Amino acid sequence: MDASIENDRAAWLEGSSADGSVKCSVVPPERKNPWRLILLGAPGVGKGTQAELLTERLGACHLSTGDVFRAAGKRRDCDQSPAMKAAMQYMRRGELVPDSTVWEMVRERSGCILHCGGFILDGFPRTLAQAESLKALMEKEKISLSAVVNYELPVDEIVRRLSGRRTCENCKSVFHVTERPSKGKGICDRCGGRLYHREDDRPEAITVRLEAYERSTAPLIQFYKNLGLLMPIVAKGSPDEILARTMEKMDKLAAGAA
Repeated sequence: MDASIENDRAAWLEGSSADGSVKCSVVPPERKNPWRLILLGAPGVGKGTQAELLTERLGACHLSTGDVFRAAGKRRDCDQSPAMKAAMQYMRRGELVPDSTVWEMVRERSGCILHCGGFILDGFPRTLAQAESLKALMEKEKISLSAVVNYELPVDEIVRRLSGRRTCENCKSVFHVTERPSKGKGICDRCGGRLYHREDDRPEAITVRLEAYERSTAPLIQFYKNLGLLMPIVAKGSPDEILARTMEKMDKLAAGAA
């Protein structure tokens, strides 16, 4: 991608003014129909990897609410917006951040959604209320979603993937006992730290996480299905195979819209 149109995700992480004047990136003149995607998928389906690959392939801006929350946690209280402060207070108490606060954090960054050269929304919306708020904003601005990509994988495969993960206690690099083992047993290849099995990567915890995900996401999936935007993708195989599967469906969608 030309350097002059390279995405500036700092605007998304920092937040923009309420009028959305700060923009993540510039739409290239030749890109008449930028891709605007939402990615859905249970923990362990490889959604994060696909977000990175799609960002590179499409030249879109990867907008992750998880990144926003992590960035907010590292900022001083005086540097946080009111929505950030409210979100941090809920998280410090171990409570879920309510829809209204999550939406306010996204609204602070609406310039990135409305004016960038296409986007890939990752981690938002998570609830029906958030989806409806996003729909209302986009309708007001007369822009539309291209598709909602839903990565699907059988529960037993997800459990196998996640239960085999090992995380470095120092640099947080992630390995897998069969698919991506470290060179030294129990030792991180990157920093030499000890690898450990996270509690939420144990089979019993994974099952609970998946059940919670299904409960919260089922209405969201039905919402986008009713709008004709849902694009199911089987998440089996290598990341490149899954990307090829995704791009094939997107190419057909683009051809149909032409």
